[in-house]
Amino acid sequence: MSKRDDLIEKYVKDINEKFGTKPDMALLTKVTIGLGPSIYNLDASKVSGADEKELETVKNNYLIKKLGMSDSPKLMEGVKKVMDTYGASNKNKHRAVVYYMLCKHFSKESVY
Repeated sequence: MSKRDDLIEKYVKDINEKFGTKPDMALLTKVTIGLGPSIYNLDASKVSGADEKELETVKNNYLIKKLGMSDSPKLMEGVKKVMDTYGASNKNKHRAVVYYMLCKHFSKESVY
């Protein structure tokens, strides 16, 4: 198995355990591929749920730029909802899982 496949397995486990849902494997794979080499960088592959600046970056770079959404308070509400569900005590929030769950939350699967 490739390194990316190993990471996707981790993401599937997180989605099953933290969100109680079975992921759409095709979409999860596309989201993961879309993140490029950042998934292999320990710092870049994670999202800090406690860092407001980081959450703004997720909103601006992913929701607005990548998914083409218009800025509104609903975007940050969605980000915070995903972070809360992922678990405040969980320090290892994988960026691919966060992006996948945001894509599902806002019904933006068609972007991929």
